[in-house]
Amino acid sequence: MDSSDPAALPRSTPGGQGVDGSGVDRFVDAVAPLDGVELHSLMVLRHGHVVAERWWQPYEPETPHLLYSLSKSVASTALGFAVDEGLVELDATVLSYFPEFDAAVTDERSRSIRVRHVAAMASGHDDETLERALAAGDGDLLLGLLLVPPEREPGTVFAYNQPCTYALSAIIQRVSGEPLTAYLRPRLFEPLGITRAGWRRDKRGRELGYAGLYLPTEALAKLGQLYLRGGEWAGRRLLSAEWVAQATRSHVATGRPEPDWDQGYGFQFWRSRHGYRGDGAYGQFMLVLPEADAVVAITSQSPDMQGLLDALWAHLLPALTSGPVPRPGAATPATASGRLPGPAGGRLPGDLGPMAFRPGPANEITSLHTVRLGTSGEIRLTDGGPEVAAALGAPGVWTRTGPLATASAWAGGLVHVDLVFVETPHRLHLRLDPAAATFDARWQTPPLGEPPLAKLRTPKTS
Repeated sequence: MDSSDPAALPRSTPGGQGVDGSGVDRFVDAVAPLDGVELHSLMVLRHGHVVAERWWQPYEPETPHLLYSLSKSVASTALGFAVDEGLVELDATVLSYFPEFDAAVTDERSRSIRVRHVAAMASGHDDETLERALAAGDGDLLLGLLLVPPEREPGTVFAYNQPCTYALSAIIQRVSGEPLTAYLRPRLFEPLGITRAGWRRDKRGRELGYAGLYLPTEALAKLGQLYLRGGEWAGRRLLSAEWVAQATRSHVATGRPEPDWDQGYGFQFWRSRHGYRGDGAYGQFMLVLPEADAVVAITSQSPDMQGLLDALWAHLLPALTSGPVPRPGAATPATASGRLPGPAGGRLPGDLGPMAFRPGPANEITSLHTVRLGTSGEIRLTDGGPEVAAALGAPGVWTRTGPLATASAWAGGLVHVDLVFVETPHRLHLRLDPAAATFDARWQTPPLGEPPLAKLRTPKTS
């Protein structure tokens, strides 16, 4: 690695930064038996150095990964730049940036929602307004948020509310004239050397803000390091220290039952039992741990997010501050690659294709119409979007085709295929019955929003 590159993260042995490297192993071992928890990547920084990084094939270091609500912390960062540049005032009302809605928004509480309120998920609404706002605004989520009257005074109550973050995205696009990714490119992505990013947009051309961002794991680690250093990167100030402090302190009590969701909420950051974090559905994490001068980035497919954090606090956090434990011959970070298991069984018979399969009685995905096996070792799936095609992997081997990786096996007279959408957390399990010409399909974890299969990849941005 070119040490003169200001965007590069330096690498070190764990012991070189006062870390017990075996703590990484203990954390991974503790996660393994958790129900449904599946790690895809792990990167650990201490004192600004990468001391451990792990990848589980078919996931790879350069591949962007869907962040779900961890996107919110990046939207918050865009807000920080806009506040620092004087483009946005935290105490201005949301409505003031959209005067065309002035006549339509008559509720006084709605008219008084400030930028700082939506940044802190404290718009005054008691709960999520996504569906109500879409309906009220006839598809315009920003207008809909302002047309759904808050039940409480803005700033007084926390409710995790997607349209709040969407409002930040809309405001930044209004004042800057460009969507979040374009606005962030010279301010954040280029200084940090982030070259692969995409953010999903709605039909109005606004990037969602609250979800839909795809970034590689190392980009998360770099963003966490920027916040850990109070907004500085490689000796250059990018964000003001005042913004970092405001965004990461608690502005409103959350009242959640899980201990790491009951520590208060900042500006699109969660406070944790240790430090603070951005997080997204199914276990996407960017944890900033000032007490250990450390950052941890994780992508995964993990419905038990609290269980994942419990294991991290119990095993990895102590290793970050316990001091080095000598490991003979160690001269590089604790880097390792594993492999996610695929379906069990033998190789497929050679006379299966070409063949088409229709939905069977145990199929759980109603949008999936047809599955085809070709003679050239490929699989094709047809749903409500463009057809998805990939080379068919052998037992125990993941075969990558663009944003898809597959592995297959023959067991009990059935073809078992796993398709991993490697730019997302999601895996599709297929079971094909050649005798009945039917298929059954189920998600290991269902994609939120139920997008067509072809959209489970990084969107292109201008």
